[in-house]
Amino acid sequence: MESKIEILSTVTIQNSPDLYKIVDSLNRTLKEKDLMFGLALDKDDDSKAVFTIYRT
Repeated sequence: MESKIEILSTVTIQNSPDLYKIVDSLNRTLKEKDLMFGLALDKDDDSKAVFTIYRT
């Protein structure tokens, strides 16, 4: 059985130390809806973060 992950949306936002708390809360709350959320530093600008929503 293969798991297919689809990117629904990606947005670049200002980085903040507490952003991971929002992503963690979304992942815990909406995993039953087959949604997953990711957060990464922008590879070109450490003051920006890339927030991505996936359907699993």
